[in-house]
Amino acid sequence: MAKKNCWEYKDCGRQHGGPKTAELGVCEAATDKRLDSIHGGLNAGRTCWMVAGTLCGGKAQGTFAQKFDNCIECDFYKTVKAEEASNFQMTVFLLKRLNASG
Repeated sequence: MAKKNCWEYKDCGRQHGGPKTAELGVCEAATDKRLDSIHGGLNAGRTCWMVAGTLCGGKAQGTFAQKFDNCIECDFYKTVKAEEASNFQMTVFLLKRLNASG
């Protein structure tokens, strides 16, 4: 089974060409290339908890520090963590990659 990006899993419609982009814009997870291919995702599609501007409950989330506590309770985060098991990239590694690219 193919690994899903967050916009596929959540069916939010904010991916490139998605039905909600005119209303809500393209999601940062779909455009942020700094975390491309991590956990098998496109751009930050499988690390959405690391980037600002993603939606949760229909509201745009703030910075990583502001949103992370909510994200670790998210069904998508838990799914990625379970699917990746021992290959799950820890937050400190992802933050270093974001800062190095930044």
